[in-house]
Amino acid sequence: MPDWSNWSGRHRLRTQRLHFLRSEADAVALAANAAREGLRLRTAGAGHSHAPLVPCEDLIVDAQALAGVISVDNQNKRAWVGAGTCIHSLGAPLNAAGLGLHNQGDIDQQAIAGATATGTHGTGVALRNLSSAVTGMRIATASGELITATADQNSELWRAARLHLGAFGIVTALELQLRAAYRLKEYSARVSIDEVLPQVDTSIAHHRHFEFFWYPQNDVAFVKTIDETAEPAVYPLADEGSRLGWSHEVLPNHRPHKHTEMEYSVPAEHGVACFNALRELLTTRHKDVAWPVEFRTLAADDVWLSTAYERPTVTLSVHQTTDADETGYYRDCEAIFRHYEGRPHWGKMHYLDGATLRTIHPRWDDWWRVRNAIDPNRTFLNSYLEGLSTSRR
Repeated sequence: MPDWSNWSGRHRLRTQRLHFLRSEADAVALAANAAREGLRLRTAGAGHSHAPLVPCEDLIVDAQALAGVISVDNQNKRAWVGAGTCIHSLGAPLNAAGLGLHNQGDIDQQAIAGATATGTHGTGVALRNLSSAVTGMRIATASGELITATADQNSELWRAARLHLGAFGIVTALELQLRAAYRLKEYSARVSIDEVLPQVDTSIAHHRHFEFFWYPQNDVAFVKTIDETAEPAVYPLADEGSRLGWSHEVLPNHRPHKHTEMEYSVPAEHGVACFNALRELLTTRHKDVAWPVEFRTLAADDVWLSTAYERPTVTLSVHQTTDADETGYYRDCEAIFRHYEGRPHWGKMHYLDGATLRTIHPRWDDWWRVRNAIDPNRTFLNSYLEGLSTSRR
């Protein structure tokens, strides 16, 4: 039996079968066969989720070969892309077509379907997560169909499945809303956190992208701002913190160090207060933690299970090395996040049950209703998602 492991190595298991997709036709047949045989099926992209979304003892499907830009609509600034396409592989071909993503996260190694499945995002007070950019999708379902969902076709499925958690079927392709290609200029500095905090609101308002990493061991913040520019790109690209280039060259960073992560999204007005509570925690009860706390912003959206659903958001992330037991630290952080009305990132660690998640996601029941209608026998739920379900069979 084959082994599967996520990127960090924290989630690993021996599955009955690991299947490598090469076509949509294969995905359709595989989904139908799994449903007919009563097997559970989960789709893996690049394995970058810290949450146990992929582990499944029956069948794991690797979709990374469903990759590349399928078609481009320059008039509407949209493109269909293969679900397994790594984000770093989208930049150059989209740029060649004069287009680019509105935003992307700090890491560009994820498969685009996995990133949209979990609400992955970058930073920017006016910029939304990747799931909100999904204008269409094709899904191989348990009924043996390849269904296209857009705002005009199977619209309720589209509304639910923009952030799909891999629970609706095998997503084979996505249509993304893009924008004209653009260049960015980056600036960074290391300063005392006490200099940063009084200027947070001003920094957020005056820059397209603003974020900081606070390092508790020395109380210093690595502050980064990025703004759009008409200046020509400068090659070779400088190190992180002072780059000038196309958006896909400036937004991502190299993050090779294996770690676990917890991230919560809190209402924007609580962002600094929540950070200050985390700072107090790290300087009193968890003085040994060396990994930073990350502070970013995120615009409100209308994606049903988005952590920024209908509210401007600050996201706060905490990290720990994979060879340490993060449980006590993360549970203490989670108590703070919950106090400030936080919603956990779907691709990162949390300890909430389905009943609690139902209280913090206004469209929780709608999402599960649509999901259960397309997969009534729960073929695409693993034990983790089954445990979060608050819906009846």
